[in-house]
Amino acid sequence: MSAVLAAWPRHLDGWARLGDLGRDPMESYAAYRVGYHRGLDRLRQSGWRGSGYVRWRHPTNRGFLRSLAGLARMAARIGEQDEAERCELFLFQLDPGWSETLLEESI
Repeated sequence: MSAVLAAWPRHLDGWARLGDLGRDPMESYAAYRVGYHRGLDRLRQSGWRGSGYVRWRHPTNRGFLRSLAGLARMAARIGEQDEAERCELFLFQLDPGWSETLLEESI
């Protein structure tokens, strides 16, 4: 996966998958964080102004949302509860129908 991302660093789903494959929580946290920030950049380039929905049902949003969900999980795992809570709240603001089940169904 690292080689894929070296060739296509803007591939958001790749960052989420790299986070899934992390050897430890910090490695996963770092990959998810990159996917999250690159996703924010892409949303802003597409005209998103920091509010409004980013729905799971649109496949182009999934890498970003998977990265944000992974970031929430890893933040909780490393003891950053406030970060985990912010990420979880953001997920529900972006897609009120959000559920971890969506992630499980997509893998």
